[in-house]
Amino acid sequence: MNIVLLESLGVSEELLHECAKPFLDAGHTFTAYEKNTDPAVQIERAKDADVIMIANMPLSGEVIRACNHLKYIDVAFTGVDHVDLAAAKEKSIAVSNAAGYSTQAVAELSIGMMLSLLRNIPQVDARCREGKTKDGLVGSELGSKTVGIVGTGAIGLRTAQLLKAFGCRVLAYAPHEKEAAKGLVEYVSLETLLRESDIVSLHCPLNDSSRHMINAERIAMMKPTAILINVARGPVVDSEALADALNSGKLAGAGIDVFETEPPLDPNHPLLHAKNTLVTPHVAFASTQSMEARAHIVFDNIRAWMDGNQKNIIL
Repeated sequence: MNIVLLESLGVSEELLHECAKPFLDAGHTFTAYEKNTDPAVQIERAKDADVIMIANMPLSGEVIRACNHLKYIDVAFTGVDHVDLAAAKEKSIAVSNAAGYSTQAVAELSIGMMLSLLRNIPQVDARCREGKTKDGLVGSELGSKTVGIVGTGAIGLRTAQLLKAFGCRVLAYAPHEKEAAKGLVEYVSLETLLRESDIVSLHCPLNDSSRHMINAERIAMMKPTAILINVARGPVVDSEALADALNSGKLAGAGIDVFETEPPLDPNHPLLHAKNTLVTPHVAFASTQSMEARAHIVFDNIRAWMDGNQKNIIL
């Protein structure tokens, strides 16, 4: 088998070699490239691949259809909306993801954003450096808040567990209630969640029903004192509507890790200039521990698929 990694997995060369060595020892080939989003370059690199490995780099139908030997796409990411699944299905190509690798990392960043916004950490840091005091910037405790979790997959539920440790009341909305959530969250309608929550944290996948789920109409349902956290997918939120609400005082703050496109962003993106908005360049999933876990998962995916026991099945 010819295995081609089209972008870095964010781990050391030593760990990458350790993960690839059993395949090389078995007579397979493994080639790793740095990220390049040009489809022509991707095709040139992967045209003879039996297995393509990517993380969150877009993999278009053009590339998939041009790789005549391709049998398996191994996605080192939880979401797969950046992969043309229709093209993969059309060519009967199996697809797996790396579910579970970043559960703790994403949940922790979500909590970190909540704490930072509630306690005005960026603002008081600046005040301190300017030789000033906290006057006018006394914050609020997370434990006193009602937090609404939108999406109760592994990350949403882990975030809920951390919030319960702080003493929060936790509401949740999801299309399907999870048995594992019993006693942890109170399931309510999306409208009720938006109206009652002091903080809304998004942990849902991107699909037709969730695209622009948080739009002007739904933002208007939220308390003007509320905070929105998005560590899910950028297009779940209407960025223009959110920026307008923040700038007009109809929403108190936002923590945004994901956008309509992958960073680097256009410097004129509305959320980069919105009031009381904490922005990070899609880092929620990335910790030393999660990157190492992800590498082991995706190579184990290949091993299982070769053995006829595909794991983490998307297609």
